[in-house]
Amino acid sequence: MPPDTVPAPPNPAAPVETLRAQGYCIMRGVLPSSLVEAFDRDMAPAFEETPFCEGGFYGEQTKRFGRLLARSPTAERFVRHAAILALVQDVLAPWCDTVQLNLTQAIAVHPGALPQLPHRDQDMWRGPVGEIEYLVNVMWPFTGYRADNGATLIWPESHGAQALADPPARAPVAAEIAPGDALVFLGSTLHGAGGNRSSEIRRGMIVSYCLGWLKPYENQWLAYPPAIARGFSRELAALVGYCQHRPNLGNYEGRCPSILLDISPDAPLGAADALRPDQAELVAAFVADQRRDR
Repeated sequence: MPPDTVPAPPNPAAPVETLRAQGYCIMRGVLPSSLVEAFDRDMAPAFEETPFCEGGFYGEQTKRFGRLLARSPTAERFVRHAAILALVQDVLAPWCDTVQLNLTQAIAVHPGALPQLPHRDQDMWRGPVGEIEYLVNVMWPFTGYRADNGATLIWPESHGAQALADPPARAPVAAEIAPGDALVFLGSTLHGAGGNRSSEIRRGMIVSYCLGWLKPYENQWLAYPPAIARGFSRELAALVGYCQHRPNLGNYEGRCPSILLDISPDAPLGAADALRPDQAELVAAFVADQRRDR
């Protein structure tokens, strides 16, 4: 049996335990299928209008587009799903002060699409491999994902330090999922879209979260400028970049960019420290010493 027809095994353990052990997990029925169908309908015009991709990596029989939070308010239900965010925080919190949205991207794999080059999404950044987890991906299917229509291929236990191994120790599995399910996998996990040998279009979206100090795949401030972000909940605005990462990273005029949700970008501002507690303590002690020495 070819690797891309092997069904994904069940995940009997808790999602976070499975994610850490296998590099991926499948969460069944975490959103109503009716909500997914409604969101798919919202995306239908963009799927129709978007040209096919160019290049062998994105896939010439595949359509992709981003900015999903600006296309439908329903997108927030996916992006801020509590159980998903808990997993993301568990994996990424040791390496950052805040987590940010890396991308939202709708994907339609058309009949005849070739399998995608197996890859690890962490490779978009040139940091140490096998030591840090840089991102967590979540695949939300709009249609059923099956081995014959391009279900995502995942290489179990290819994550973490195993990202340094070549080739991976195990064969891939096809992550067969239905609308309402979520496929969660680490940025260090080897994966790729399967080939579509069916007569159906396989549609879904990828939502990705990364360390707050990284440059995200999707330029969030262009995707969601202040005029759009002002319509978001504060929690969602923070996820898309209207949040400073201590110390002072990603600021606007020395302030947290969330200030742009309330004031004009032309308003005069004074810079204000945004430090981690350990840094704030160090600065306070230094300043106190300087004042005593005057």
